[in-house]
Amino acid sequence: MEFYLNNKYFGIAFLLFLTVFSCKDKEDTSKEPLKKAVVYEMYQPSEMAGFMNAMYAYNQQLKSQIVAGGTPTSLPLDLLKLHSAEMTAGKSRTENWQSFVNVFIASQKAIVDTLGKTELKERYNTAINNCLNCHKTECTGPIPKIKKLLIQ
Repeated sequence: MEFYLNNKYFGIAFLLFLTVFSCKDKEDTSKEPLKKAVVYEMYQPSEMAGFMNAMYAYNQQLKSQIVAGGTPTSLPLDLLKLHSAEMTAGKSRTENWQSFVNVFIASQKAIVDTLGKTELKERYNTAINNCLNCHKTECTGPIPKIKKLLIQ
């Protein structure tokens, strides 16, 4: 042991060892850490979702008009778009959907049929119930919103 303590090279090596391993990089706490930029993806509705929203708005107007005692005479929406509009990703036109869409189109056209034999309110509610029936099997999300369209 005396050899190591008296050996000048050992002393230098030992001091060098202590210097290297005792000097640690200390973090600079005076600077704020870099923040990563947050990138938001904007929701882009499909063509079908956009068309469904337009139909909802149209039916809100119809409801107001009917409740106020008015009689709608025209159908401004091209309901045949239901057959061609691009569906939401992961969705497709199933046989079930195909059977509902034609019934819905007929019931929506019946609302503006001035020669209709049934009461206007009943024709309107039939069209809205057709929406609900389809949405019970295909896309359940908007059901509470659609129920608000019914005339009590």
